Amino acid sequence: MAKRRKVANLMGLAILSAVAQRPMHPYEMAQTLRGWGKDHDMGVKWGSLYTVVGNLAKHGLIEEAESARQGRRPERTVYRITEAGRREMADWTRELLSVPHTEFPRFRAGLSVMTVLTPDEVIDLLGERLAALDTEIGALRGRYERDIADVPRLFLIESEYDLAVLEAEATWVRTLLDELTEETFPGLPEWRTFHQTGELPAELRELAEKNIKNS
Repeated sequence: MAKRRKVANLMGLAILSAVAQRPMHPYEMAQTLRGWGKDHDMGVKWGSLYTVVGNLAKHGLIEEAESARQGRRPERTVYRITEAGRREMADWTRELLSVPHTEFPRFRAGLSVMTVLTPDEVIDLLGERLAALDTEIGALRGRYERDIADVPRLFLIESEYDLAVLEAEATWVRTLLDELTEETFPGLPEWRTFHQTGELPAELRELAEKNIKNS
């Protein structure tokens, strides 16, 4: 089960992973995380960097190592990870790897209400999505194959995961498109009737009302 953490923002974990390498001031943390691509891995929001650094320090996960000022520049505080921070970083990583977490992608939300559109429009839109997925897969695979020649797989494993997820989604979308275009998708006639008449077929209306009562 996922824990309730004192600093739950994934940027906190990213920062801990950076200062675990060496003490850094926040500007260096940002440079390091950008270089590692953590803004893609963890959805980092740069505007919250200083807030998250402050929260990590408040809870004893990082601490000030030194403060210095150069000329008229603002004072820069260098932070280092604490033993508590190392334990938190390791425990958090264990949780992320072992505990499934339900997420709500935007695509899933769209699928849940796609009947508000006609089947033909959904076919066109899914075709657009599939073309975009194929383009993204091709670009990612190209980068991965170039990088794997020089970078150990250990440091590309998240890109490998991204590629697997995108390929799985593309396969699923392609199958759904085939069902819709070949008209083997269950309930397709009722869906078309709904858009032709503006009325939900009786059997679907009864099912919807039944689900509301059972919820």
